[in-house]
Amino acid sequence: MLGIDDEFRKTRMYQSIKEEALEEGKLQAKLEAVPRLLALGLSVQQIAEALDWTLEQVQQAPQNQSS
Repeated sequence: MLGIDDEFRKTRMYQSIKEEALEEGKLQAKLEAVPRLLALGLSVQQIAEALDWTLEQVQQAPQNQSS
């Protein structure tokens, strides 16, 4: 049975799902960080640079978080 699990982990489908989950996790972490960084007094520009986002993405993040 362990062999089946190992083989499944090598499939493109598994790799794709895994990558998507990792990206969603990274996005969620950034979305949660924006309000905290704003509360600490960082500017939108500073947050955008730190998260490698655009100013628009940072400005929209708190709105997305409350949805």
